[in-house]
Amino acid sequence: MKQAAECRSMEELRAEIDRIDRSLIELLAERWSFINRAAEIKAEAGLPADIPSRVDEVRANVRAHAAALGLDPVFYDRLWSQLIRHSIDFEDNILSPSGEGDVTSKA
Repeated sequence: MKQAAECRSMEELRAEIDRIDRSLIELLAERWSFINRAAEIKAEAGLPADIPSRVDEVRANVRAHAAALGLDPVFYDRLWSQLIRHSIDFEDNILSPSGEGDVTSKA
């Protein structure tokens, strides 16, 4: 693992970017396991997939974290908005009367 400033060639940079991309996907897979569990808990509790106050909270957290790290909060808010929408759609499918889907599947 290298810091960006330590890379002396495009090959080194690309290898590090690929490593980070793998790590990001692993983190997203871990996040998805919690989305699966959320669908189970929401089903048991009779909660809807879309809880606007929680969506607002997650998006505000992302914007704040991005800004604190010197990243564009608007971009990451848009990215997370898509991630959240995908998660809600997945949960809706599980929670709908006809959505007797498998909550362990990865969408």
